[in-house]
Amino acid sequence: MYKVVSYEVVRRAVFVEGLSQRQAATRFGKDPRTIRKMCAFSAPPGYRRAKTPARPKLDPFLGVIDAILAADQHAPVKQRHTTKRIFERLRDEHGYAGGNTSVKDYVRGARITAREMFVPLIHPPGHAQIDFGEAVAVIAGVRQKIHFFCMDLPHSDACFVKAYPAETTEAFLDGHVAAFAFFGAVPLSILYDNLKIAVARILGDGVRVRSRAFSELVSHFLFADRFGRPGKGNDKGNVEGLVKYARKNFMVPIPHAASFEELNAMLLAGCIRRQDDVLRGFEATIGARMAADIGVFRNDPVGAFEPCEKVATRVSAFSLVRYRTNDYSVPTRYGHREVLVKGFVDEVVVICGADVIARHPRAYAKADLIFDPLHYLELLERKANALDQAAPLENWGLPEEFATFRRLLESRMGTRGRREYIQVLRLIEIFALADVAAAITTALSLSAISFDAVKQLVAARVERRTVKLDLEAYPHLPRAEVKATRAADYLALTTAQNIEMAA
Repeated sequence: MYKVVSYEVVRRAVFVEGLSQRQAATRFGKDPRTIRKMCAFSAPPGYRRAKTPARPKLDPFLGVIDAILAADQHAPVKQRHTTKRIFERLRDEHGYAGGNTSVKDYVRGARITAREMFVPLIHPPGHAQIDFGEAVAVIAGVRQKIHFFCMDLPHSDACFVKAYPAETTEAFLDGHVAAFAFFGAVPLSILYDNLKIAVARILGDGVRVRSRAFSELVSHFLFADRFGRPGKGNDKGNVEGLVKYARKNFMVPIPHAASFEELNAMLLAGCIRRQDDVLRGFEATIGARMAADIGVFRNDPVGAFEPCEKVATRVSAFSLVRYRTNDYSVPTRYGHREVLVKGFVDEVVVICGADVIARHPRAYAKADLIFDPLHYLELLERKANALDQAAPLENWGLPEEFATFRRLLESRMGTRGRREYIQVLRLIEIFALADVAAAITTALSLSAISFDAVKQLVAARVERRTVKLDLEAYPHLPRAEVKATRAADYLALTTAQNIEMAA
């Protein structure tokens, strides 16, 4: 192919110097047809096919190839046909006698044609998109997978990101509440994919049936919910991009934090820093453009929303309720009762009627037992023989003085001493552990080894008054009798002393 310089020389000779095309062909030693092309184009036009090449061997099999490519759209990515495999099937199953190159050229063109095209969109202010992402972080020294909630405002590209131990209903709800608090208001509408936390079912006409928890969220905050097409992440491309951005910019290198609270403080700082960025095609910062979004947001409704999953269940005979494969204890007096479990991101709350009967830190292990020893002391007082084998008390971690006090109680009082020790433990239901431990230490120093003594001591400590211990009700304790002084007693002593001296 001739270079542009060659075209320039020939064209100058013809159009400036006035040579004819035949004369130019003679001067430059080129075919007249080449000179004619150089005069028609100012630069080499390249090879141009006049008509589509004939494929007499392949054309009868194009329908078969198209059917294979269409079926591949519903097959796993790693199990789709290669061009070589399509050629082999045409040859072996359909009697194709042509070569592989023709098949390869057609398949390449068909796949390019089948690739989806997109319409550029504009995003008016006031709307949001939401999705979850996954990453790895080190929390309290443990390397683990985390799930992070992302809210993106497509108009301004402002973002909110918060991490959770798992992608659960309560994390989904808590993410909304935290995002609304961060932006100070509620978007007019939010676009989601068809995650099961929000969508219980998709009907035949495309109508979504919301989950109960999501319905409560929408009813409280009154935003419009919108959903993308199933399996089409590009319908919410802004938040998909935010998920990748947050992972690459907020979590590289792998973040280390003492807790999820510390990690989320780091992510929030990253979201705030990003508001100073100016993106391509804009003159204002993200933060400046975010003002237009917030300007049309809906005010936060009156009243707090509890971001939790609610589960109705029954207390077992072991005074346990199950929530997400884990068992949490409640006071034994609520055994076999119907209760409501509220699962939050960081705690589990158990309610019976109108009363909160138990609170526990949220556990994310599987088949775990979470006990509060205080829940079982009332029952242990009636079943004192189970004290040493009581699982809820196994890892209680009481101060050493408790064990010492129990040993002295049982050595002096036998079986009754074990029951009194449980009564001492029940004081922790009312008073702080530190106050009860201090009262036991004082009782040990006074050799006042009894439940009543500890009770009086801890009450005096809390009320900041002097304690008066009455030990009349404890005949097993060593008693001291103090008699009134009599002169005759001294006289007897004196007489006995004189007789001894005389002897």
